[in-house]
Amino acid sequence: MPFVALGGLLVIVCVLAYAYGAAQLGDRVQVLAVARSVAVGQAITAVDLKQVSAARDAGVRLVPAAQASKVVGRTAVVPLVAGTLLTPELLGDAAFPPGGQVTASVALKPGQYPQGLAAGARVTVYVTSKAEDGAPAPAATSAASGSTPARLSAVVLGVDLAGDGQGATVVTLLLPASDGPLLAAASSGGVVLMQTAPQGS
Repeated sequence: MPFVALGGLLVIVCVLAYAYGAAQLGDRVQVLAVARSVAVGQAITAVDLKQVSAARDAGVRLVPAAQASKVVGRTAVVPLVAGTLLTPELLGDAAFPPGGQVTASVALKPGQYPQGLAAGARVTVYVTSKAEDGAPAPAATSAASGSTPARLSAVVLGVDLAGDGQGATVVTLLLPASDGPLLAAASSGGVVLMQTAPQGS
């Protein structure tokens, strides 16, 4: 009888162990893995990612496949080889500035930008071209200026009230790359900012 009871107990233990193992193998989730090698510092694109099935493990923080849009644009902090399962520790900040955009800083005097301007505000940038004799034309919208200012759209990244040490405030802008050369060529006094939306809008 003792041997029969022991044998029955072993059968129960084996059945429970098998059931637990099967449950663990079946508890799988869709996560993100690297589809092709990504160099350190390189921005991750959608084609660099693939979805794979992995066993759920409370000790490993894998990135769910549903978060692919949040991963695209971020950078690799270490070289990533194809097949690597992504974890938050492998991802750095998003590449900046975003593709197709540039940052530019302009020194502005009072009257060339609105009071209370802060990071995050959206602005229209009026850039006045130089006069034909090479002298800078006034940065004004009136017909007396002799030229029509170009209108650019930008987002304020920062406002340095300490400025350039000559009484000007330095405003850093994020704008389309195609508008960067026009802003860079503007002479002193040839740029005026008009706020179109406040911070976070």
